[in-house]
Amino acid sequence: MPHRFDDAALAGVLGHMNADHADDNLLIVRAFGPDASASAASMTGFDGDGGDWQATLADGTATAVRVPWPGGSISQRPEVRREIVALYDEACRRLGVEPRPHA
Repeated sequence: MPHRFDDAALAGVLGHMNADHADDNLLIVRAFGPDASASAASMTGFDGDGGDWQATLADGTATAVRVPWPGGSISQRPEVRREIVALYDEACRRLGVEPRPHA
């Protein structure tokens, strides 16, 4: 059973990802989802095994995209950032996009 994060962790991470990293969400769903032509994406959830996004495809339909954490299962909030950064970096690599530096 994957680790379940509390509501505060979910709200904080999802709020940050959707407000400040919409472009990163889109890169992740384009790289890991079923259709690289997705036009929009938002992070909808996560647990200890991976993250969840909703992608809007080129034809306007929406689809769920589940991506496992690259480093394996996690159980601490700071690990979520590390894993999302790893997903972003891998998405950039897969799509041939130059990643921005991480602070």
